[in-house]
Amino acid sequence: MRFLMALFPVIVLMGCSSTPHIALNSQQTVIMESPVLTAGIIPGAPSISEVDGRKQARSVLSNSQPHSVTLHYRFYWYDKQGLDLLPIAEARTITVPANSDFVITSLNGNLDAYSVRVYLYL
Repeated sequence: MRFLMALFPVIVLMGCSSTPHIALNSQQTVIMESPVLTAGIIPGAPSISEVDGRKQARSVLSNSQPHSVTLHYRFYWYDKQGLDLLPIAEARTITVPANSDFVITSLNGNLDAYSVRVYLYL
């Protein structure tokens, strides 16, 4: 019995020994408030490319309504461990024309930039 009691903390601590990182769901690349979808905006997942030695995120917003929609967006960049890369980009405001697509982009010069999320709100 003493052996099991001594072994228990070791087993518990073994479960805690993993590479330190933030759990980042790579499938959740677009975060938006519900009024954005209600307004008729359908966002595409952001894609990352390299432009002049910097990382560029690009996402296409589609407006399915017969009127233009004004909304705000902000890109958040992360490194391989899921940590925020600073500085965080300023929020921007755009108007997506009626029944059309609009491309939003973000540039990041940090060489550690690995993934990105876009946050949309009205």
